[in-house]
Amino acid sequence: MTNYKKQFESYIEEPTFRPLFFCGDALEVLKAIPDESVDFCMTSPPYWGKREYASGGNGLEQTCEQYIGNLLAIFDEVKRLLKATGSFWLNIGDTYKDKGLVGIPWRIALAMIDRQGWMLRNDVIWNKIKGPDNSTDKLRNVHEHVFHFVKQRKDFYYDIDSIRSKPREARVKNGAVVSATGVTGIRYRRQIELSTSLTASEKETAFRALESTLASVARGELSDFRMVIRNQQRITHSDSETVSGRAKELMQRGFYILKYHPGGSKPGDVWDILPEDTSGRSEHYATYPEDLCKIPLLATCPQGGMALDPFCGTGTTNDVAQRLQRKSVGIDLSQHYINIATERCRRLL
Repeated sequence: MTNYKKQFESYIEEPTFRPLFFCGDALEVLKAIPDESVDFCMTSPPYWGKREYASGGNGLEQTCEQYIGNLLAIFDEVKRLLKATGSFWLNIGDTYKDKGLVGIPWRIALAMIDRQGWMLRNDVIWNKIKGPDNSTDKLRNVHEHVFHFVKQRKDFYYDIDSIRSKPREARVKNGAVVSATGVTGIRYRRQIELSTSLTASEKETAFRALESTLASVARGELSDFRMVIRNQQRITHSDSETVSGRAKELMQRGFYILKYHPGGSKPGDVWDILPEDTSGRSEHYATYPEDLCKIPLLATCPQGGMALDPFCGTGTTNDVAQRLQRKSVGIDLSQHYINIATERCRRLL
């Protein structure tokens, strides 16, 4: 019988990012991994009633309740072995039964929250852009969910700067500071001067805040900003002070300033990523694309940390983890897939 625990503990000590693969039942293997020994987990389990994967396993249950129950047992183990600072990213697709959409992703997510105490940080929509659908009585399905779960409300690992997009830079033109999108402050100064909604004291405070912000842009501490002045700009938040902190600030000070991070903007929760091109591929037709793993790994798995995929298939999560210098463990019921994943990751060595 395979000693999963011994192999895992030995792997932790090895100075390598080469993934460790286990062929076996995910629940059985996970039970052998010590508590709080993994920094990150990302996986895409077999979808219910969609396809028959090699070696059977999850997804072949008679009812969606059985399917969800089996996954929850596995996710309970994931929660146990995940560090308090860790994250769990779950990609899951939906299923139609008797012409009706079952709602599998949210059934699972809500069960994880209600029964297991997970905290859901984001529901990312993976827009696959394309996808076959021959139905004539419904829209084409081109999205899936990627849920980001954590174990605790705060102090989980999150490196937001690692996933920011490169910003446009501020510049100086004709002696004036110009933000990344062309804001100079001239229009805001004029609006403050002509405002009939601001008191003299509020105008003085607004002028000082604007000059301080422009100085921050000049020093490279900000790349861009926006100023919202009472009764001047259209607001996009609630105007109730009990609901919106921005509304309260606008009422009390007469203005507020939105400051944009100099490192660029963070990604949104809709990702436009084409699926893997599976034309001519016989090994595994349901692998998710490498780009789907990059943001989760960079943001929520520390460099040199330990990643896990309990349904690794041909090893996409492990492949990306190795490229990004993270150790990883992959589990799959199919020895055929494990062989493919092992060879795939060996090419990087």
